[in-house]
Parts: sequence; C-alpha cells; structure tokens
Amino acid sequence: MENHVFLPNLLKQRAYLTPERRALAFGEHQYTFREVYAAAIRRAGTLKHTFDLEQGTKAGVLIKNTASGYFLLLALQQAGVTAVMLNNRLTNEELEFQITDTSIDALIYDDDFHNRANELKPFINNERVFPLSEMESQLQPEFEPLEQVDMESICTIMYTSGTTGNPKGVLQSYNNHWWSAVGSALNLGLREDDVWLCAVPLFHISGYSIIMRSIIYGMEIKLFERFDEAVVDQELKKGSITIISVVTAMLQRLLKNIGEGSYHPDFRCMLLGGGPVPKSMLEQCKEKRIPVYQTYGMTETSSQIVTLSPEDSLEKLGSAGKPLFPCELKIVSNGKEAAAGIEGEIAVRGQNVTKGYYKREEANKKSFADGWFMTGDIGYRDDQGFLYVLDRRSDLIISGGENIYPAEIESVLVSHSAVSEAGVIGVESEEWGQVPAAFLVSERELDSSEVKEFCRSRLARYKIPHHIYFVDSLPRNASNKLLRKNLRELIQKGQFNDNQ
Repeated sequence: MENHVFLPNLLKQRAYLTPERRALAFGEHQYTFREVYAAAIRRAGTLKHTFDLEQGTKAGVLIKNTASGYFLLLALQQAGVTAVMLNNRLTNEELEFQITDTSIDALIYDDDFHNRANELKPFINNERVFPLSEMESQLQPEFEPLEQVDMESICTIMYTSGTTGNPKGVLQSYNNHWWSAVGSALNLGLREDDVWLCAVPLFHISGYSIIMRSIIYGMEIKLFERFDEAVVDQELKKGSITIISVVTAMLQRLLKNIGEGSYHPDFRCMLLGGGPVPKSMLEQCKEKRIPVYQTYGMTETSSQIVTLSPEDSLEKLGSAGKPLFPCELKIVSNGKEAAAGIEGEIAVRGQNVTKGYYKREEANKKSFADGWFMTGDIGYRDDQGFLYVLDRRSDLIISGGENIYPAEIESVLVSHSAVSEAGVIGVESEEWGQVPAAFLVSERELDSSEVKEFCRSRLARYKIPHHIYFVDSLPRNASNKLLRKNLRELIQKGQFNDNQ
C-alpha cells in the first residue's frame, strides 16, 4: 500500500526480544511475554476458526479488567479484528446504539454479562454472541499471525461519552497507539524495572493505552479488576509499582487513605488526567511528596497529549504542561491563534490524534481544521507555553455576560473540609441568563448557608452557587470523570428540594 508504514507484528516482536520478561500480573498469576503471546495466538485461532472472525471484521468487546479480557484484546490484534470497546457501565439502550452504529460482526463478552449479551443479541449481525468461557474452552493450537502490522489499520473504536447528542466512535489506528506510547516514554522516561498499575478500565483509552505501552516498552502491567484505594495504597507503599494512572476522584480517595505514611521511593509517577484538578488536592500531593504529573488527553488523542514534565511539576502547579515531543498545541480565539494568557479553544496536532469519527462526516468537518483537531475544551497558555485547562466549552456557564468555569467553583468547594465531592452546572435564571448550581457529597451535615459563606472569601460574587443540592454520590463515567449532563437530568426529574 502506498504511503502506509508497516512494522513487525508488535506482540510477536516483543515476545521475540524479551520472552522471559514479565508482561502481566493479575491476582496470584504472572505471565511472561512469551506466555502472553502464546495465549493470544491460541485465542486468535479461536476467533478465526470457531467464531469465524476474519481480518478486517469488527467485534464488540464487553469485558472486565481480568486476565481473560486482556488476552482477548491481544488476540483481536493478532487476528486483525477491530475491537469496538463497549463500556460495561452503560445502559443496554446506549450499547444498542453503539452496536448498530458500527455494525459489529460479533459480540464477545465476559460471562458475568451473559444476560445483557442475550438482550443485545437482536442488534448484532446474525445474532452472533460468544462468552469468554467458550473461547477459553476451544483454544486452537494453530494460527499463523501476520508478520507485519499496517500502522494505518484501525486497531480500536472507542465511543466518546458525548456531552451533546449521540456519542461518536473514535477511530484509533495502530499508528495512533504507537505514537501515544512513544510520546509518553519521551516525557516520562523508561526504566527497566517499571511496573504500571492498571485499575482504570481496559475498555477505556486510559487502560488500553497501558496495554500498548507494555507491549512497546516491554513493561509489566499489574492489573486490578477494580480500583480499591486501600489495596492500591499498599501496593504504592511496598515498592512493587513505579507508575499508576488515576483521575481526580481516584486520587481523592488515595489521599484520604494514605494517612501519615508516604509512598515507596521507587514509585516515580502518578499520571493524573480526567479534567481540571482542584488546586487544594495538588497542594496536598506536594506536602505528601506524591509525584503527580498532571496530564491532558482524550479518546481522540489515544490518551495523553500534554503532560507536565517532572522538573516543572511544583513551579507550575495546576498546569497540564506542554505537548509531548511528537505533538503540537495552540489556543484558538475568534478563528485565530491566541496570544499568551488569552482564553480560547484548545487545538492539538500529532500522529497520536485520530483521523476522525466513524461515519460522522459532519462532526469530522467541524472538528478538524488544516490538520488540527479542535478539542472543544477551553484553556490558555502562559508566556512560557504551559497549558492551563479551564473546562469543557459545552460546560461553560455565562451569567450576566460573565464566563464562569464550573471546575473553578468545584475546586473551591472540595477544599472545604466536609466536602468530599462537588459538581457544578449552570441553570437558567430570568435575571442573569444562567447561574451556578452545586451538587455536594458531604462527610457531615452541612447547610447551604455555611457553604456559601465559605465561598464568599474565595470566589467572585457572581461565581457563588445560587442553588446547592446535597447528594449521596455524583454521576461518573467508567473512567471516574464527572458527568455534568447527568446532574442536569437530576434537577429535571425533580429529585431534590431547592436548597437556596
């Protein structure tokens, strides 16, 4: 193919280069790259000969963070089958849309999702659904994998959470995943003893990117089925882990669990993504000497694209950093590149950025301009080029002509000793157009007047929440990111009294 780059089969090459190096630890089991490659090949044979999935077909994947799920993802790569990554926390109605949108050729699912798979069966071509146990019981000893991988071929399709309208399927090529791993390594560095703890979902870019880094770097993954702060705390303290990926809600739970102790000196990087982070939380990390590297990325960039380098982490507290080495960044305001300090839409460019959305020509025209991807996020760069992410453009509150960023208010609210979580949205106001409304999870009984008084010395008057609702929990997606649109739905359903 013209202009296409081919590399050796990635997993086969890794198993050839470092066959006895550990690739995966899950529960009591450990696997070398030789063992992982052999397991992937046997399952790829099953995909082809038993499930009739040929190279170029698409398989929906409904899995948990288990060794079986991990082996399936590698088998799909070996078989040349595109994995459509289905979020197991979505409703069946949401999954139906994604399944029909991509016209998957089969659904492969964790046995725990048997009932859901049967309910989704009518929406799948020829109603082909297969449990993981069926694959495990029919492993094929013979399968001839491709010697090379076409880097432009689509490895995965992941759906964005979709702040407005239906979610969009992001096309992620092997090239995107490769350059994401390379960019990360050039920023964070590599050590021979690196072990990356993965407690983020494998079906999400945060988890899948760790798999790709493991193969490309020859690095071990310590995989956990779910995030448990007490278990993770112990791992970070005993020195078995060097890197972990977290989002704000996970870090918050770790900070509450760490106590007076500190993490092992071999633990070198806590990669923190998933949106703006409260400054009070970053200051706590500084006090505890937790090596937090704030980062900015998305499904469309195959994980991080901007990360704060180690030497800048304290001086630039709150910044997401500068672009990874192979990537570019600019701020666009009124159709032009903005000067330092001017807020605008964040635009990015690089080989890790998707070529587009699956069957979404209109969205592609809107999101891509001259090779730049328009992220829909608002931010600015300081005079040294460091990025500060303010919020999603779609979440912006405009009150009396003033721009209000929910993340800024949330940052202040969670700095209150009794507030463990906060979510802020704009609600309609006859007088101001919109005003902020806050949803709080509190650790003791609070009233709205105490919260507003706390905000008065820390926020401009127009930023103080007009409405405050106390809730048991905040709606979050699979990667623990706050779903502000769901907060609006709670109000529309009238589930709360107005606590002005």
